[in-house]
Amino acid sequence: MITYNAEGVKLPKIGKRETTKWIKAVAETHGKKVGEIGYMFVDDEKILEVNNEYLGHDYYTDVITFDYCEENELNGDIVISLDTVRTNAEKFGKTYEEELYRVIIHGILHLCGINDKGPGEREIMEENENKALAILKELSMK
Repeated sequence: MITYNAEGVKLPKIGKRETTKWIKAVAETHGKKVGEIGYMFVDDEKILEVNNEYLGHDYYTDVITFDYCEENELNGDIVISLDTVRTNAEKFGKTYEEELYRVIIHGILHLCGINDKGPGEREIMEENENKALAILKELSMK
């Protein structure tokens, strides 16, 4: 089950049913199934607070993933700052929606075991994000 909640911001206009279908399809391509995943959309101040409290980091970020996976079942909480998503969309020349979906799936890819901090990992993550976004495009055309 995937839940979508917001704190301090309006829930973004994403088709929950379609987004859930997409997330499950992406998980499947990695040999995983979706268990309990909770999305929390927040503002920059809240994600900074979460980053400080749980990770000891004193900076803003777009997404934080808490991994509670068991074997091939994806379980976790994904916190997304809509403020940073908007800033990054402008910075990278993307639409807000494109950047939002990239960040939504970024958290899922972390739960699938893909990292982005070590040498060469960022490129692997981007490649997987792009494949996932192509799946979204395919599903939305059906």
